[in-house]
Amino acid sequence: MSFVQGILGIFFLMTCCWIFSENRKKVCFKQIIIGLSVQIALAFVLTEVPFVQSIFFKLGDAIMELKDATLKGTSFVFGYIGAVDQPFHMKENANTFSLTFQALPMVFVVSALSMLFFYWGILPAIVKGFSWALKRSMNVGGALGVCAAAKVFLGQTEAPLLIRPYLKDLSKSELFTVMTLGMATTSGTIMALYAAILDGVIPNVLAHILTASLISVPAALTISRILIPQTDDHTDGNLVMPYKFRNSMDAISQGTSDAIKLFINIVAMLIVFVALVALLNKILGVIPDIYGEPVSLERILGVIIAPFTWLMGVHWDEAKIAGSLLGTKTVLNEIYAFQQLAELSKNALSDHTRTIMIYALCGFANLSSLGIQIGGLGVLAPERREDIIELGFKAVLAGSLSTMLSGTIMGLLAYLHL
Repeated sequence: MSFVQGILGIFFLMTCCWIFSENRKKVCFKQIIIGLSVQIALAFVLTEVPFVQSIFFKLGDAIMELKDATLKGTSFVFGYIGAVDQPFHMKENANTFSLTFQALPMVFVVSALSMLFFYWGILPAIVKGFSWALKRSMNVGGALGVCAAAKVFLGQTEAPLLIRPYLKDLSKSELFTVMTLGMATTSGTIMALYAAILDGVIPNVLAHILTASLISVPAALTISRILIPQTDDHTDGNLVMPYKFRNSMDAISQGTSDAIKLFINIVAMLIVFVALVALLNKILGVIPDIYGEPVSLERILGVIIAPFTWLMGVHWDEAKIAGSLLGTKTVLNEIYAFQQLAELSKNALSDHTRTIMIYALCGFANLSSLGIQIGGLGVLAPERREDIIELGFKAVLAGSLSTMLSGTIMGLLAYLHL
């Protein structure tokens, strides 16, 4: 990768945002510089400072222990399908991994632990700390700062719960930023699932996923405020506790119950999306082969998005594969894209490109999330439902650009090791 290539990528992403801005004259270039500086500095600290790296590596080890503990539960409930030794002879090189029965159940465990940490006051304290830092560094309002900080750990409908009383009073720019944050980041529950899928593909993968979720917050704040500049006063507000637990067991029970809907939703959507892709590829199969290969959705997306992945720092020889992954993530969802990344052969993509793609794919910016946001935020703030619907597709765009910016910056930081 050329260093100039990555600089061009950042310039291109910022220019795209400015072109699609609702009010170009009100775009604050000082905020853009501050936002990029905060993101680059945060990425540098998280990936290059040994003390911080050691903390992240330990967190990664903890998640792997959590994965092993989850497999104990799945083995007990599902038997050999849940990862215990098979009671029969397996064909050589057979794949015994089951996403539904081995990886996805981590959703239950992490969700239960998240609610327990909320009850104990650990997560609220972390959210308040991050919120304070964001308000001081990026000049965001109190309510928006709380939501941005919470989005590192919570989902795109759970984080706004913490500022529910203030949602109706948010400016259009602030509401759009809330939606962009939901698209550009992930949640603690799903992070663990990503790590389980990519275990063995990239060393210390959870450290990358945690870093991606953290550095995409300033990216989302920067990009959303270019697309829809903040022209009104900031909305003040503090964290509001949305959960009422009687004790620790109540918190664990509630977290487990909440995860059931998420688990079923992920399984159902993966089944439908994979089936639809297979059907579409069958239809495209009637088109004669091009350059000796059949036409498929993956190839089409790869060709269209390849120039964008090249600007992120991906070598041109790998740009089509990377573009296919990014397109799949946007049209379908990131879990399916991560599964495809995990299944690629070692020779298909370099470690450098795989690292960039982890950051570019690590977010909820896809069409299915659009429905989740309209439904979830529409219930939390029915007065703003029309605004939420109007801003939906632009939030998907902003979320995608945010994760692409994160991938580009990580590609540039890789030069420190050359």
